[in-house]
Amino acid sequence: MAEATDDRLRLLIERIERLEEEKKGIADDIRDVYAEAKAVGYDTKIMRQIIRLRKMKPDERSEQETILDTYKAALGMA
Repeated sequence: MAEATDDRLRLLIERIERLEEEKKGIADDIRDVYAEAKAVGYDTKIMRQIIRLRKMKPDERSEQETILDTYKAALGMA
């Protein structure tokens, strides 16, 4: 029983290691795309914000924008 458990643990660890390598490769690819975008004149900081906003649900995004507008108005920035 212990040997089967040890084999299972080893296999799980190896899977995690492979996935971590894939994740690193994907992160490198994403960094390359941002570098390409920057090279042609896009603002990568704004691109990251857009991507973050696109991940949100529409009602969540709307609520956040409303709160931001309220805070900006309170600070005289609107």
